[in-house]
Amino acid sequence: MTSGSDASVRRAVEDAHRREWAAVLAATVRVTRDLDLAEECVQDAYAAALVEWARGGVPDRPGAWLTTAARHNALDALRRARTLRSKLHLLIEPEPDSEPESAPKPAPAPDDRLRLVFLCCHPALAPAAQIALTLRLVCGVPTPDIARAFLVSEPTMAARVTRAKKKLVAARVPFRMPTPAELPDRLDSVLTTIHLLFTTGHTAPAGPTVTKDDLAGRALDLARMLHGLLPDEREVRGLLALLLANHARRATRTTENGRPSLLAEQDRTAWDQEAIAEAHELVLGALRGGDPGRYALQAAIAALHASAPTYAETDWEQILVLYDALLAIWSSPVVALNRAVAVAMVEGPATALAEVEALEQDERLAGYRYLPAVKADLLRRLERPADAAVAYERALALADNDAERAFLTDRLAQCGAAVRAAACNPPQS
Repeated sequence: MTSGSDASVRRAVEDAHRREWAAVLAATVRVTRDLDLAEECVQDAYAAALVEWARGGVPDRPGAWLTTAARHNALDALRRARTLRSKLHLLIEPEPDSEPESAPKPAPAPDDRLRLVFLCCHPALAPAAQIALTLRLVCGVPTPDIARAFLVSEPTMAARVTRAKKKLVAARVPFRMPTPAELPDRLDSVLTTIHLLFTTGHTAPAGPTVTKDDLAGRALDLARMLHGLLPDEREVRGLLALLLANHARRATRTTENGRPSLLAEQDRTAWDQEAIAEAHELVLGALRGGDPGRYALQAAIAALHASAPTYAETDWEQILVLYDALLAIWSSPVVALNRAVAVAMVEGPATALAEVEALEQDERLAGYRYLPAVKADLLRRLERPADAAVAYERALALADNDAERAFLTDRLAQCGAAVRAAACNPPQS
C-alpha cells in the first residue's frame, strides 16, 4: 500500500470508481443475485475506501480491495437475511460454479463486466432505458447526474432506472453471455447503446452547451472495455475507432463563446493525434476480413475527416464512396442527409439541395433539426439568402440546444442582412 494525503486518496477512489466500478459490481452481483443489493454493497465499499485508504494507504490493487469489500458487504447482508436464497430475484440463472459464502475471491472474471453490459443493453428494454441503466450500473453514474444529462427530474430518472430493472426481472433475463445464436442481435444492441450514449455527449440534443464531454468520455471508456473483451469483433473495432476519431476533435468543436465551430473552421493542430492514429489502425482492422459493417464504414469516414491536413484537402470523393456503401447496408435517412453534405462538396450544392429536398418527404426526419439546417446552408451557398432564412427559421424552431440556437440565430441574421443588401443594390439591367 502507498500512503497519501486526503486529496490523493480522493483521487485514487475517483480513479477506481471510473476504472473498476463495472468489474466490482459484476463480481458482487454474482454473490447477491440482486442488482439493487449489489449496488448498495458496492457503494458502501467505495465509501469505506475513503476512510480505510486514508488510514492505511491506497492498496496496490484498488479494484481487488473494493471487490473483496463489496462481496463481504453482500455476504453480511445475506447472512442477516438468514439465507442466501431468500434474496434471489431470478435475475441470474444458477451457475454450476456458484461460489460458497466463505473466502470471496478479490478478482472478478473479465467477462463479468461484459455480462453486465449485455444485461443493461438487453433488447427487452427501450433504447433510452438501456442508456440510463448502462450509465447507472456499468459506469456508476449517480442518478441525479443522469437526470441532468437527459434534462429530466431526478425522480423521473430514478423511476426509469427502477422500471428497467423490474422489466429485466419480469423477463427472467439471466446474467450470462448471450449464446452464439443470440450474440449478433445482442451485440448490435450493445453497440447501438454505446454509440447513442456517445452521440448524446458529442452533440447534446438540449441544454446550454454543444457537448457533454463527460458522457462522451464514458461512452469511449465502454467502447474500450468492450474492445478489450471482444478484440476480434470487427464492428467493436469499428465503434471504438469511430468514437476515437470524433472525440479527438473535442477541444476545437466550440468557439470561445461556446458557439458550435464548423469543421472547416477548427484548428486541426489542436486535435488529439494519438487518438486519430489509434482510430486509423482500428479502422484497418475493422475493414479487413469481409464486407464491412456500419460502424466500420462510419469509422472510415470519420478517420478520413480527422486525417485530412485541411478541410479543403479532405478526400470527399472517397467519403462519398463510403457513404454509398453505408447506405447500401443501412438505409438510414440521417446517413442519406450526411451523404448529401459530401455530395455538395463533390458535385456542388445544387445537386445536394435536390437530394435534401427529396429527404424532406421522409417522415422519419420530421422534427430532425439538422435537415432544415443543412438545407439552409446549401441555399446560403447558392446565394439564395431569403430561402435560406426560411430554412434557418425552421431549424431554429426545432433546436433545443442553447448554443446551437445562438449559432442559427447568427446565421439567420446574416441572411437577413444579405436580403436587405440585395434590396438596396438591385442587379443592373
